[in-house]
Amino acid sequence: MRSERRLIAGPAGQIEVVLDWPDESPPLGVAHIAHPHPLYGGRLDNKVVSTLSRAFASLGWLSVRSNFRGVGATEGEHDDGRGELEDVMHLVEQVVWVPHGAAMPLALAGFSFGSFVVANAADRLRKQGKPARHLILVGAAAGKWPMPEVDTGALLIHGEQDETIPLSDVFAWARNCEIPIVVIPGADHFFHRKLTLLKTIVIRYLLGAEAQESR
Repeated sequence: MRSERRLIAGPAGQIEVVLDWPDESPPLGVAHIAHPHPLYGGRLDNKVVSTLSRAFASLGWLSVRSNFRGVGATEGEHDDGRGELEDVMHLVEQVVWVPHGAAMPLALAGFSFGSFVVANAADRLRKQGKPARHLILVGAAAGKWPMPEVDTGALLIHGEQDETIPLSDVFAWARNCEIPIVVIPGADHFFHRKLTLLKTIVIRYLLGAEAQESR
């Protein structure tokens, strides 16, 4: 995997992104990955975010990790998810990452606060008739922020011992969506010592979903 850092013009100024390029050329698709809450140390090099990025890149996807407003070299101020959503939508809809990139499959993935942002991005794209092919929510922010309903085909991963977002809150939200939850036994919110397993679960999901898509 080759990483490249860029500054992209966005709605509120420059957006700092890191592109993780796969060995495969051209990439099979583009995956946008969102980090946890910026006011609590969240940034694009978070270990869970990096793990998600490596999972996508290992399967031939270009992974785009972006810093939210006010983090790193990204300009602007934290906007409680509103401006962050606009920035993600800008990166998804307005930026061509590779030649003919607009026609490439799209994946969205987010961790904690980032799950709230990408879930809303997926909801907006679905209503526009341009749904993402894959949606992965890790440590979903149910109970913390108003998570929208998501498609039952999304992958939802949570730690059994998550002390930040209780598993019971995630079940309450997922029950309305009728979406299954993959619970990692013994895992806390940051999946300490469980990142390898997290990556394996994501890769298996993507392989299975892509196989089904090709039928």
